[in-house]
Amino acid sequence: MLDSLLGANGVDAFAKTLAEDVAKRYPPELDKDPSKRPSVNRLTRIVEDACERAKSFQQEKKLGWYGKAKLGNTFRWELTSMGYQKDFVEMATEALVVYLSRPTSGDVK
Repeated sequence: MLDSLLGANGVDAFAKTLAEDVAKRYPPELDKDPSKRPSVNRLTRIVEDACERAKSFQQEKKLGWYGKAKLGNTFRWELTSMGYQKDFVEMATEALVVYLSRPTSGDVK
């Protein structure tokens, strides 16, 4: 009920889809084996692409602080449940939250 009152409908589903998309490009099994990890540039691109999609979703749904927090937390828990290492989960989630917090050209008043 709180979600619908605060306009956060669809945030959980989107966060799960976002985590699944990351997993398609960087499966959790690769995260567990350092010799199989992609390059830093490739990993950065994967996370940046997820952040761009999240920013578009945020703008489309006009998420406030609660929606952004919910998106970040659901994304974090989804990555964790998929089996990613703690370091990757923290890095990806922090990148997402920071990216969502940055103002866009349309945000300047």
